[in-house]
Amino acid sequence: MSARTARTNPDVTPMNKELFGAFGDERTFERLRSPEAFDRVVSGPNVTVGVRSSELDVPGRTAVHEGERGACVLWGEVYPRSIDGSDPAEWLLSEFATSGPEALQGFNGSFIAVVDHENHGGMVATDSVRSRECYYTDAGDTRVFGTDPAMVTDQVSDPTIHYEPLLEFLHFGVAFDDRTVLQEVERVPFDSWLTATDTHEFGRFIYEPREFDYAGELALRLRRSLERRDDLPGEKGVLLSGGYDSRTVLAGISDLDAAYTVGEADSSEVAVAGQLATQYGIPHQTLTVDERYLNTEAETVRYGHGIMESLHIHHAGYVDQMDVDTIYHGGLADTMLRGHFQPITGLELFDRKCPPYRIDPNPDVADHFAEKFGYLPASERLSREMTERDESGTEFLRRRVSEVLDRWDHRFDRLYDGMALFGILNQPSRPFRYHLSDNFVESCVTLDAELIEWHLATPPEYRNTQTYLRALRKLDDEILHHRPPDRPYDSFTFNQIDNFMKRAMPFVSGYEGPWPDRAELYDQCDLDQEIFATSPGVQELPWRLKLRVNDITTWLDSTIGEKSLDPSDLLQSGAAPVEPSR
Repeated sequence: MSARTARTNPDVTPMNKELFGAFGDERTFERLRSPEAFDRVVSGPNVTVGVRSSELDVPGRTAVHEGERGACVLWGEVYPRSIDGSDPAEWLLSEFATSGPEALQGFNGSFIAVVDHENHGGMVATDSVRSRECYYTDAGDTRVFGTDPAMVTDQVSDPTIHYEPLLEFLHFGVAFDDRTVLQEVERVPFDSWLTATDTHEFGRFIYEPREFDYAGELALRLRRSLERRDDLPGEKGVLLSGGYDSRTVLAGISDLDAAYTVGEADSSEVAVAGQLATQYGIPHQTLTVDERYLNTEAETVRYGHGIMESLHIHHAGYVDQMDVDTIYHGGLADTMLRGHFQPITGLELFDRKCPPYRIDPNPDVADHFAEKFGYLPASERLSREMTERDESGTEFLRRRVSEVLDRWDHRFDRLYDGMALFGILNQPSRPFRYHLSDNFVESCVTLDAELIEWHLATPPEYRNTQTYLRALRKLDDEILHHRPPDRPYDSFTFNQIDNFMKRAMPFVSGYEGPWPDRAELYDQCDLDQEIFATSPGVQELPWRLKLRVNDITTWLDSTIGEKSLDPSDLLQSGAAPVEPSR
């Protein structure tokens, strides 16, 4: 591999925190990156790793150790299960020497581990749900890996666009499984580890449902998860909505200094969040929606890593108003604890699903994920010439969902569990966390090993909001004193009836939703002229699809070179105009 220490595109600002490594010695590493770009560089017999992070040596966060027989890096949020006060990186290196990859069972949290010992070689591993991505390439003479895909791609002399994952991103807002939009760059697979030449699966994430007190056990595990994360440094804030999930933080984290809510100042969502903050004695600040809300600049788009849409980074434009060191949030609670990807059906009436509701006994899996991931019919205008297959967008979706489920079907027996796994594996909202963790000490309470184990042991019919609410009341019997604006009752069916009636009745305003009217905001910001002035065909697409086009072209331009892919190239030539969808 040729020596290159300068970025291909020097105008792109490096992320604040980064792990970058190579299977090789220090001289190999120095040919690839300057050690001066990192706070610490450690080298073992087979792997050299650089770390840049403000969280080094903060208890429960990034830790490194270098010894005579090896080296270890723990990146992110890492809580030892039982280590008797030992340095966690030093402990893992020692345990790895005797137990190999199974030593990672000793840790809890959201992390990447790099451990290299003369007895077992080098290993790069994720936590059980791959809550932090690690990218790698074999484009040179040594395997290179890291948390920033742009920096890993920089080691590829001539990157090639991988069009099928790119189309997945445009159709569904996320590239599935472990591919990226570049053929030479991949991701460490789900619940797996990477070596110098191969990848291997753990068996940590396998559905094995059993009977127990689901709500009682969930409450105990939530409490312990909160206690583990209560003592993070500096001023502490919470991203607070009016819904269920973020209020869990209020019940279990002490000494919160601020609560932030993104939304319209006069919305019911902001009003309930303000009432919750008052209830728990926390100063509340509304981050008012304006032109900062929609993310179109490379500085924010990069947190989608080219495989996830940046729309989910709702807070991105308001970081300068969030004057705290540590930020908590309720992200992923709906996915892990409340059955977000569970298929619910009801009585078909006037083209609507009406009460009574139940788990769909025969779900159309592809249609279900098309709705959950934001598939848009207008994406049929996307070019089919980029891939070798002649298939529609819906055919493409069905094939890819089936292929991914087939790959992981050894981890579940029931389709409902497989659907939950598919949602966790391809969770499109991860850029929300990646942006927070690069700018703050970020803590996702839900990504606790005990809660993930609860998810795997609880049958899908009990992984629901009713069980979750019973658990919340065990944490604090006043936690639901101020109800979410769209959920005045515990019952899912009653809430749906209430919302249906409000929408149907004249002169009655229904729940406006937690987010602003993004279509209207897109038009107000005149983004067609700002980002697609030379692409009139793209301007005809729905706002969300246009933002995805901007995400991927901006990311590619900043990563592999300016104008690597023109937005107009993504459309079918001569396709009929499509009425924009709001």
